[in-house]
Amino acid sequence: MWQILLLLGTSLLGTGGRCQCLSEYTEMFAEAGSQAVLPCVCRPPSTSAAVVLWSKDLKGTVWRKGKSGLEHWGIGAAQRFRCSHSEVGAGDYSLYIKEVREEDSGNYTCTVQDGEKILSKRILLRVIKVSISPPAPVEGNKMTITCSVSPWPQEATVSWMLNEKRVYPDSADYVLSKNQASVLESKASAGMMGNWSCVMHKGRKQGKATTALTVRGIVNPFSASAKVYAEVGSAVTLPCVFSTGLTPSDTAWERLDTSGSALPLPPSFNLSSLLSLPPWDRSVGVGQVGQGDGGRYRCSGTVEGRRVTREMQLVTAQVLSNSPSTQKAPVSLTCHLSDASEVTEYEWVRVTYDLNGTQSESSVQKGRVLGINRVTDRNSGEWACRFHGKEGALGSVTYHLHLMSGLMGDNETGSSSNVAMVAGLGFFLLVLLLVLVQMYRNYRRRKLILLYPALENIVHTIANEREDRERNRVKEDEISK
Repeated sequence: MWQILLLLGTSLLGTGGRCQCLSEYTEMFAEAGSQAVLPCVCRPPSTSAAVVLWSKDLKGTVWRKGKSGLEHWGIGAAQRFRCSHSEVGAGDYSLYIKEVREEDSGNYTCTVQDGEKILSKRILLRVIKVSISPPAPVEGNKMTITCSVSPWPQEATVSWMLNEKRVYPDSADYVLSKNQASVLESKASAGMMGNWSCVMHKGRKQGKATTALTVRGIVNPFSASAKVYAEVGSAVTLPCVFSTGLTPSDTAWERLDTSGSALPLPPSFNLSSLLSLPPWDRSVGVGQVGQGDGGRYRCSGTVEGRRVTREMQLVTAQVLSNSPSTQKAPVSLTCHLSDASEVTEYEWVRVTYDLNGTQSESSVQKGRVLGINRVTDRNSGEWACRFHGKEGALGSVTYHLHLMSGLMGDNETGSSSNVAMVAGLGFFLLVLLLVLVQMYRNYRRRKLILLYPALENIVHTIANEREDRERNRVKEDEISK
């Protein structure tokens, strides 16, 4: 190595610092359809105009620039091959190839003639491409994903990725074959949809190509083990959406027992709603979910001769409350699901509304059961139980806790005191009314006497005579006895 550096330093001193590039060979990858940059850089840059020639084995000249600055392109290369004019003066003669094609692969040579010096660089361009056959397979049909590299490198390794996650072809879902290409064979499924990438490693070099896979069939629900959570008594829709533009035939909905046999649908299922939907949407509505509606259901349809099915599970949710035996007994609310296998956390939330109807929520506690020692106006009203899984919220169920008169334990003493107070006040008002009536009658009597003074004498005389007669009658009765 030190001999080469010494030779390079001597050449620079002898040529006055003119462009020196050691001849070298390199390999690079480029994805089909992308832009490739084949590097060819001389440092320091030449002080005079250099002659630059890009050529390809078996194809001849690709691009050439003479001392005069005139450029020449090979046949068919003018539209996609170019060198950057702004960089040429700085010693950068890299070749840019737009929309790389498989036929662009091969050996390229960059030759720079600067005075008496002729410098060259050879580059092997490998074009990597991922293709899918058929381009948009129907769910359940056989398909292949091919990673081709031109020219195919020896002693290279290939890895596959789906949506940036590693896929292992040795699993039972895929069959890998390799003969001048890496080929994955499998049955198309909804879980395979996304961006497929082929990554090729050869030494320190790496190439990557990506393409999108679209599988036609049922796209919603995406998973074959989807779960739909619904509150008992509410309305819900079980999705069954085919790829846009498909018109499946012989579509059907079935309820499945534990062995997978078909059962009649519950009466709450509204199949007539399918008439208002587009042909690729076979989702069914449930008007009011019943307690016994939970379980497995299957939607199916025929697409291009292939029967496509999707199973899902309806999980019912409700709040169970105990019946207190006494007025002061505690109340417990239990969040109950027909299948809680995917639930990792329960959360109880108190829901309140202000005078304007604005809703506010406050988290009270975690856990499946909410215990209330005594129902009061502070904890009565609407409660919501929210249940969460590993991926986030799964659903919620509400419950209205009513403030019954028999459960108002905190207000019993106060109510008795209020009754006694009201009774006492009523008696006082009655006595006061009687006194006022008597006073009014006395007032009226005095007023009449003042208006007619002679009337008072007559009244007294009559009263005295009545008393005399009474005394006489009593004496006569005693004598007769």
